[in-house]
Amino acid sequence: MSERPLRGICVGAGYFSRFHYQAWQRIPEVEIIANVDLSLEKAETMASDFGIKRSITPDGLAALLAAEQPDFIDIITPPATHHELCQLAIHAGTAIICQKPLAPSWEETQALAELIRSGKAPFMVHENWRWQPWYREIKQLIEHDAIGEVFHCAVQTRLGDGWGEDAYLARQPFFRDYPRLFIFETGIHFLDTFRFLFGEVESIYAQTARRNPVIKGEDSALVLCKTQSGVTALLDANRYNESEAEDPRYTFGTARIEGSKGHLELDFDGSISIKPLGKERRKHDYMPSREGFAGDCVFATQQHFTDCLLNRKAFESTLEDYLKSVQLVESAYASADSGVPKIL
Repeated sequence: MSERPLRGICVGAGYFSRFHYQAWQRIPEVEIIANVDLSLEKAETMASDFGIKRSITPDGLAALLAAEQPDFIDIITPPATHHELCQLAIHAGTAIICQKPLAPSWEETQALAELIRSGKAPFMVHENWRWQPWYREIKQLIEHDAIGEVFHCAVQTRLGDGWGEDAYLARQPFFRDYPRLFIFETGIHFLDTFRFLFGEVESIYAQTARRNPVIKGEDSALVLCKTQSGVTALLDANRYNESEAEDPRYTFGTARIEGSKGHLELDFDGSISIKPLGKERRKHDYMPSREGFAGDCVFATQQHFTDCLLNRKAFESTLEDYLKSVQLVESAYASADSGVPKIL
């Protein structure tokens, strides 16, 4: 264990970055020594909110990395910026935790992967969905045979932030210009979580649609996966229609998982219920966090990254593992274009 905190730099001061800053502030083994954004004003505002001593624009990042030699860099910027930022960090020998999507296209993702493989800097994808506490808990329940052999999973999500002329402008306006939106940006979270819960996927079938004409990409998708173990996993989702949940962005939807001994359900409030065959339904006893984002999954992800760096352990969301989820995204779009399932 290190005797001093890990020293980090955050790059990005947009909407979602605040969850990163909040999480780092709560990890005692970490000190954020500087932050970076195209808008120095935005960077300085974030720095003021979280007690960070130095803010710069990206043109000063290479010099900052050389002078400060931080332990890691947290990349919280749009996908098109990731290659250059990773290149700077790899040249400096700085560990990287990087938000997804890794790059705008499969070809650019492969180029970034080659860059990462060419260096020796530790690299982890900030894939926080599988760290949502309900999915960690469901994984444990499945492994402890709570519903027997799993047959099927159905996830439904309706976010309601994508309708109207002002769709996405309040949080992430760049969503409007993505040529591929739902599966590329949001659906990949669920596909990665399907892999986490049920193992590798052997075939995928997808249908997509654009409900709101003011955006470029799809905002609705039906995606059916079949895993190598025989589980079918269905994602029924769109960002156009609304949920009646008090906070639809807490769990981002509901899930029902069926097995040989019964089924379990995830509700909008993060609660999990178990219904054994022929018996009464019961509420599972656990307490998901209400702090941070979606059950505090950003904190859990960053704590894992910190623990692995300090103890020189392998990350859960490695580059090679995450590329399997990116390949599922590409296969889903190929299926949607062709109208037939894609065999992996």
